[in-house]
Amino acid sequence: MCGRYAVSRRPEDLVGIFGVQKWEPAETLAPDWNVAPTKGVHAILEHPLKDAEDPRPVRQLRTLKWGLVPSWANSPEGAARMINARSETVHERPSFRRAFASRRCVLPADGYYEWVTGEAERELEERGRRKRARKQPYFVTPVDGSVFAMAGLYEFWRDRTLPDDHPSAWWVTCAILTTEAERAPLGVAPADGPRSLADIHPRMPLMLTPDRWDAWLDPAHTDPAALRALLEPPPEGLMRAYAVGTAVSNVRNNGPELLTEWEGPEEATLF
Repeated sequence: MCGRYAVSRRPEDLVGIFGVQKWEPAETLAPDWNVAPTKGVHAILEHPLKDAEDPRPVRQLRTLKWGLVPSWANSPEGAARMINARSETVHERPSFRRAFASRRCVLPADGYYEWVTGEAERELEERGRRKRARKQPYFVTPVDGSVFAMAGLYEFWRDRTLPDDHPSAWWVTCAILTTEAERAPLGVAPADGPRSLADIHPRMPLMLTPDRWDAWLDPAHTDPAALRALLEPPPEGLMRAYAVGTAVSNVRNNGPELLTEWEGPEEATLF
């Protein structure tokens, strides 16, 4: 799954990396090292511009709300639970299949956080020695420092309680696709810790390599079989993972220090 991630790149950098044609500086978000559900997030998508004479889609950098609200929903309640979509079934699920067909996006990140309960901690928990096992957070990021481009879906939802000209009449929300975590060795693994992404969590965000960006973002690309072929996991060995401090577990904490590699006793006790 993906429940927290980090984005430090400036919008100007994302415009260049993804070949964005339209970007409103007024929508700029500050770097966020603790992105949590329901927050505003940067997304790259292709959609016709509002009120434009040209109906062709334009690649845009937009600010969306993380937590997808289906277009047919009666209310936005439950959006915080719709942050992830399983890539294996996304084409079948009523909440996601319409977006999968034509409203796909890329959510750029530095990497994502995941929490691990070590074997010793789990054994104590199972024997009733602890009411709640302590979990060690890890940060997962590309080995080469490139952008972590997460496959996403977006939707438009109309709040019928507001007039058409109200700035909040339309919501644009998104979800991150997930896939089975890699079982192959990490590109760079901690000296003491998980040896693969599957050791951290059985699921991971689906990272799209640059050769898939254009096809994924193109709303005219609607063939189900071809789209599902884009959901293959990326090549193995592209990622590294390292322990970080538990400050990231509190969503109110934010700053580049959250990405500092943790070398204290927490890491050593979990594996």
